[in-house]
Amino acid sequence: MYRIDNKEFPCSTSLTMKYIGGKWKAVILMHLIKAKRYNQLRKQLPMVTERTISLQLKELEEDGLISRTVYAEKPPLKVEYALTEFGRTLIPLLTSIAAWGKKAASRQERVVELPDNIN
Repeated sequence: MYRIDNKEFPCSTSLTMKYIGGKWKAVILMHLIKAKRYNQLRKQLPMVTERTISLQLKELEEDGLISRTVYAEKPPLKVEYALTEFGRTLIPLLTSIAAWGKKAASRQERVVELPDNIN
């Protein structure tokens, strides 16, 4: 049993999913293996609403997985997101998930890999 901020988790898997669970967190983290500006990330995830990306980025930052750096340029304001040292510890897990996804896709005849994938 684990407890963070008075929330209990029955096992380490559920604790891990607190950090990367949901539809877009792991995808965003994978894209941030190389630091990106918000607009770059937005262009790579056109199927995700701006609100969702913003909320997920905020949660990932609060959990210490990503950093947000603001560069005071006029105009526009430049904001860059990158994995923190703690966030970088997820890279082996994220690449394993991506590799598994490719294997699963290869088993499905109806799945087509499109260009511009991040891996």
